[in-house]
Amino acid sequence: MNMQPTLFSRRGALATLLAVAFVAPVAAQAPLELKITAPAGAGGGWDGAARSLQQVMTSTGAAKSVQVVNVPGAGGTVGLAQFVNGAKGDGNQMMVMGITMVGAVLTNKSPVTLESVTPIARLTADQLVIVVPANSPHKTTRDLAAALKADTSKVVWAGGSAGGADHILAGLVAKAAGGDATKLNYVPFSGGGEALAEMLGGRVTAGISGYNEFESQIKAGKLRALAISGGKRMAGIDVPTLKEQGMDVELLNWRGIVAPPGITAAQKTALAAAVTKAVKSEDWNKVLKARGWDDAYLDADGYAAFLKADQVRVKDVLTSVGLVK
Repeated sequence: MNMQPTLFSRRGALATLLAVAFVAPVAAQAPLELKITAPAGAGGGWDGAARSLQQVMTSTGAAKSVQVVNVPGAGGTVGLAQFVNGAKGDGNQMMVMGITMVGAVLTNKSPVTLESVTPIARLTADQLVIVVPANSPHKTTRDLAAALKADTSKVVWAGGSAGGADHILAGLVAKAAGGDATKLNYVPFSGGGEALAEMLGGRVTAGISGYNEFESQIKAGKLRALAISGGKRMAGIDVPTLKEQGMDVELLNWRGIVAPPGITAAQKTALAAAVTKAVKSEDWNKVLKARGWDDAYLDADGYAAFLKADQVRVKDVLTSVGLVK
């Protein structure tokens, strides 16, 4: 009489295990329906990264659907605040961000910081280029460094938003040249076109932007490229790095993607797996080549460690140029 319940119990247990075996993978592979916040206006780098990821995640099947929402303002900190406060615990939302947001959080004294987000992956990086007008007396980086050392305030820089990647690079170069970083003369512009007009008009000494933004003017001979900011030269482009020219400076305008605070470990794993599937695809490689982006992928743990270290470095630079007290 005791044998019957035992047999049924074993059969029941086996049936339960088989049911779990068939159901669990289906639940784990449930297609994601995502919303990605681009904390900037349409057409910029963060918007481009968000929409490229949208395209590739859907084409590769990493997500069932992806919606991109633009929330511009204050170097991304408006979008950051809205994302952190509005998407908490939502495993179907992510936000694109980058080094400019790291600086903007500090310079704008943002009440919402990057400690509140959940790092998912670092995605891309751009080389920055330092240029001068073709008729500039500064023929080399050494010439520019000498001018910075002699009187930092007389070297007028043109670049993107205050506290952003361009501003950070200008500060690093001034420090490396032996200049007084507190006297850095940096003029922020909302777009590369305005900065270009100021340079071509002879009203600024040097400009900084992504190489692609100045490429046509460099090739046309209107601007002289003095240096690029990465650790190695760009393929097919004859412009030396800062390190090659004796300056211990390396900086990339990186972009990454984060999730909201309060998500579960399973939600984080699902998002990380979906992003990894997309960025390891041939479709993503085509995007990188078309946009001139470097593949700077770091997984969630690697990105979290990098982000922590980069916040320290950026704060040090922005403090040295007087933007952060």
